[in-house]
Amino acid sequence: MSHERQQRFWNRIARRYAARQIQDVAAYEAMLTDVAARLAPSDRVLELGCGTGGVAIRLAPGVQEWKATDFSAQMIEIARAKPAGDNLRFVLVDAEDAFDDAPFDAICAFNVLHLLDDPHAVLALIHASLKPGGLLITKTWCFGDLGTRWRGLFTVLRALGLFPAVHGFTVAGLRQSLEKAGFEIVDQTVFGKHRQNPYIVARRRSP
Repeated sequence: MSHERQQRFWNRIARRYAARQIQDVAAYEAMLTDVAARLAPSDRVLELGCGTGGVAIRLAPGVQEWKATDFSAQMIEIARAKPAGDNLRFVLVDAEDAFDDAPFDAICAFNVLHLLDDPHAVLALIHASLKPGGLLITKTWCFGDLGTRWRGLFTVLRALGLFPAVHGFTVAGLRQSLEKAGFEIVDQTVFGKHRQNPYIVARRRSP
């Protein structure tokens, strides 16, 4: 699926995405609590793939500045219509171009790395855009660890335009990609029932 088709896909489903209910509220709240505990009031935070802004609106009050980005105009339009504090900006931009006001104390990427055209290139940009010791906080679907039946189903749905193109990370491969990009993995857990959707916190090593 081309970059333009990916944008059209997310623009088309944006309002349905915004209206959906969180399936596992306890897991979602536990993740937000963990993220908030890792951030400081003086932090500048960049979020990649913010969608309709739910995480940003919840967590931005605890930091100095939160820049939430997405490449879907419809997602950003919905996010901007929600009440938010003055320290939160929603920016329409591709992930590869979101780093112009680096460095950041933390960069968040929730369920987005597997959707990028070149996740390895973006990981390198993230690393370069963090302050020494800064954190990358991620949650990533690792489709490479799904069973054959599920992978086949998603392949069919993708061919029908009902599912986006994804990178087939495995959990082990994702960890290797983070370490190759220069990160030290400091925590890994799973919030919810899906072990193929790990929450990983990685630190840019100090010089």
